[in-house]
Amino acid sequence: MSPWKAALPLLAACALLPAAAPVAAPRVGIASFEALPKPLPLPYHAGDAKAAIATARARAVKAHKRVLIDLGGNWCLDCRLLAGVMESPKMRPFVARHFEVVTVDVGRFDQNMDVPASYGITGRLAGVPAVLIVDPKTNKLVNAGRETALADARAMTPQAVADWLAQWVG
Repeated sequence: MSPWKAALPLLAACALLPAAAPVAAPRVGIASFEALPKPLPLPYHAGDAKAAIATARARAVKAHKRVLIDLGGNWCLDCRLLAGVMESPKMRPFVARHFEVVTVDVGRFDQNMDVPASYGITGRLAGVPAVLIVDPKTNKLVNAGRETALADARAMTPQAVADWLAQWVG
């Protein structure tokens, strides 16, 4: 019997297995952004973004996590709302368990623009926060085409932001 014929029953059995269930975000228990603790975080600071990303990638490979690169600025309300949700008591452990987070200050779209370019995002970002979910082993963007989905976070609920993040857990 050929090796292919011998493998067919195993392949058929694998096809019947249920797909891995997506990881659900925790219930954040915050109905609106107004209920987030104030002041909202100011997570973006000057620094060596490339070195921070390289360090996060190394940690993520060892810990079997993905890298979450948060491109934004402290001037941006949507960026600060995202940071507030990620720092909420229910989300902080979830984010820490699944991601190595790097915040990258893009200024007024005039700083660190080489970071999104290194993931194939050329030209001006459509908005911030721009969230890049990266497979640390391949350094490939996992959420291509969806990087700026949270750029209008204020039109969402905190739970919707949490759910969006959870869909990218690897």
